[in-house]
Amino acid sequence: MRLVLKMICAATVSIAAAGAEVGAQSPSTDRGKYIFDAAGCLACHTEEGGAPMAGGPALKTPFGVFYAPNITPDPEFGIGQWSNADFIRALREGVSPSGQHYYPVFPYPAYTKMTTQDLTDLRAYLATVPPSKKPSRAHELNFPYSIRASLIPWKWLNFEAGEYKADASRDAQWNRGAYLVQALTHCGECHTPRDMLGGLERKQWLSGARMPVGDLVASNLTPDKTGLADWSAADIVDALETGTLPEGGTFSGEMGEVVRNSTGKMRDEDREAIAAYLKALPPLPTTVTKKVK
Repeated sequence: MRLVLKMICAATVSIAAAGAEVGAQSPSTDRGKYIFDAAGCLACHTEEGGAPMAGGPALKTPFGVFYAPNITPDPEFGIGQWSNADFIRALREGVSPSGQHYYPVFPYPAYTKMTTQDLTDLRAYLATVPPSKKPSRAHELNFPYSIRASLIPWKWLNFEAGEYKADASRDAQWNRGAYLVQALTHCGECHTPRDMLGGLERKQWLSGARMPVGDLVASNLTPDKTGLADWSAADIVDALETGTLPEGGTFSGEMGEVVRNSTGKMRDEDREAIAAYLKALPPLPTTVTKKVK
C-alpha cells in the first residue's frame, strides 16, 4: 500500500511540475540570486579557480566521491536545454529530464519543499550565469552504491516529494525559519544522522551527524547541552552572519564556506527566523562520534 501511495504522489508532483511554467508568476532574477545564495549552490557547483557553476570539487563521503555537475546555461554540457518543468522536477523529485534518478547528495529531499515561485526565480537567475563548455565529472562510487537503480527503493523508503506546508499553530517567523532550515538552506542534510543506507534518521532531526561530509562531521543544532543550549538567538544570528562563535574563534572548513557563500548573504530577518526555529526545537543529545572541525 505504501508503494502505491508513493507512486501516486510522484505522479501528482510530475503533473504539478509540468504545469509550473503556467502557474509561476513573473520570475525574478534578483530574487533568484537571493535564493541561489541561501541554497549554497556556489560552493558545491564551482571548483576553486573554475568557471562559476561549471562543476564542483570532489565531495568525499562513506559511499564514494561525488562531483556536482555543470549547471550553467550551456546547451550541451549544462542545463541550457532544460525547461522550467525539467528544472522543477529535478529539485522536486530528484529526477533528470531523461528520467535518471539523482543521488541524494544533491539535496533534493530538502529542495522538494521549496515553493514553485522560489524554484522558478532560481531557474531565472541560473539562466544569467555565463555558459561553460566544461563536461560534468562522473561520480566515483563504491559498490553497490554505484548501481543507480538502487535509488528507486531508497526513495520509496526515504523520500517524500512536496512543498513545505506551514504549521498553523506556529507564528510567521517560526514558519519562515522552518522553511529556510528544512528546504532552502537544507541544514538537516548535514546536521541529522543517517542510517547505513544514507537515509535521514528524522527522529534525531538536527541532533548532529555520524558520518563525515568532506572534512566535517556536522554538529548538534538542537538546544540540548551537547548542542546550542548555551547559545542565545543573537549568538546564532551572529554566527550565521559573521562566522563568529560565542566562545571565541570562527567557523572553519565547510561551515565557514556556508557562512561566506550563503548565510552571511541572507537578510537579518531570515537569520533571525532560523535562530527562532532552532531555539524552539526539542533538545536531543548529540550522536556525533568524531570531533567537529
